[in-house]
Amino acid sequence: MIDLITTYWARLPGNLRGILWLLMGTLAFAVNDLFVKSLGQTISPFQMAFFRYGIGFMLMLPFFLRMGVSGLKTNRPGIHIARLILACIAQVGVYTSVVYLPLADATALAFSRILFTTVIAVIFLREIVSGRRWTATVAGFVGVVIMVRPGGQIDPVVFIAIGAACTFAIANVLIRIMSSTEPPNRILFYYQIGGIIVFLPPTVALWQTPPDLVSWLMALAIGVLTTVGMIGFIRGFVVGEASVIGPTEYIRLVFAAFFGFAIFGEIPDIWTTVGALIIVGATSFIAKMEAKNK
Repeated sequence: MIDLITTYWARLPGNLRGILWLLMGTLAFAVNDLFVKSLGQTISPFQMAFFRYGIGFMLMLPFFLRMGVSGLKTNRPGIHIARLILACIAQVGVYTSVVYLPLADATALAFSRILFTTVIAVIFLREIVSGRRWTATVAGFVGVVIMVRPGGQIDPVVFIAIGAACTFAIANVLIRIMSSTEPPNRILFYYQIGGIIVFLPPTVALWQTPPDLVSWLMALAIGVLTTVGMIGFIRGFVVGEASVIGPTEYIRLVFAAFFGFAIFGEIPDIWTTVGALIIVGATSFIAKMEAKNK
């Protein structure tokens, strides 16, 4: 049976397999957000981040061991540390926004990292950006403003979500800089082991024991689901064309809206919906242009 499934899978077109991989990763991240929001009422974002990095590191340990000391040795510790600090700050911001904002809002605002990446890449990498991409970037930020609704009462957590997206964008640009000498698994090794070191002290200081078995399982699942999501995205972009399969990521917003409504009774208002659609449209256009350029 396994051989039949493997043979059938191999015969599928690359883009279809890529979409299915990405769909798996997207669903994993959406369920992960659901667990984070549920756990956020009992344990701190620092503790959830510790579970995320700790479990993720153990799952990826066989790949790290296979690389050996020579494969993991780096001559650029400074940029690894800088990227780690930024990513850890952003991770806490993302978890905080997921806990205190409606899931659809937190997810849509997280997509704005692609908009910030355009601006940051111009500043740090001196990238040349076309007029159409700048137009899409500006339109995306208009979508963010519509979601924030500056004329009304603004939830301060919205700024945490936007700040986390911007910080993640800077961290992602650092990956581009590192990729000339650092293979992906080496970057992941220092990111995972560094996250454990960073979040261990606040986890010990702020430790709150999950109240029941379900909470423990959700806490452990955070690391598993994050790793599954990463694998889904990596596999997807290996076998499929980025410009074709990339928009699959935005199904995460549908999952978020569904989970928010079904589990937490959250109903996105018209401004959230309009702003989210503009952000998705703008970031999808930017992603397609980047894929064509590559």
